[in-house]
Amino acid sequence: MVRISSQMVPLDTPAPDFSLPELGGKTVSLGDYAEAPALLVMFVCNHCPYVKHVERGLAETLAEFPTLAVVAICSNDTVAYPDDGPGRLREQAERAGWTFPYLIDESQDVARAYNAACTPDFFLYDAEKKLAYRGRLDESTPGNGKPVTGESLAAAIRLVLAGEAVPEPHQPSLGCNIKWRD
Repeated sequence: MVRISSQMVPLDTPAPDFSLPELGGKTVSLGDYAEAPALLVMFVCNHCPYVKHVERGLAETLAEFPTLAVVAICSNDTVAYPDDGPGRLREQAERAGWTFPYLIDESQDVARAYNAACTPDFFLYDAEKKLAYRGRLDESTPGNGKPVTGESLAAAIRLVLAGEAVPEPHQPSLGCNIKWRD
């Protein structure tokens, strides 16, 4: 496990296009969310202790925002990390209570386009699909003793859904590096 922080992609960066299969086989694309008031794109996986630490709290936080469009993307190399294969991702979604699409980025091209660096890595886009927030879920990380509250991400979502800017500074997310193929 290599702990790194997310890259702080410049605000107002347009959401890169994607078209990826979800766990059920249906293809999900950025265009499917053209009318959404906001879109959260998350890079997550099953094996990462940082994701496991927040997965239930993340579900609880996102349940507060029924109009928010959400997609989770796993871009890890599943040959080297079989716990991040589709079957295990299904188990994770059930365990965590995730109801949003969980997409597979087998080529890793989408993670590269988003400049995703770690799991979890959060990218919140406004109604125009411009980056409004990138950063952490909250202050909690495995072992630091702080509760998982979702407060950083929730505050950002509230502002974006109200059509307001999320004031800087945004604190980067911390997690395991994305497991890139050689």
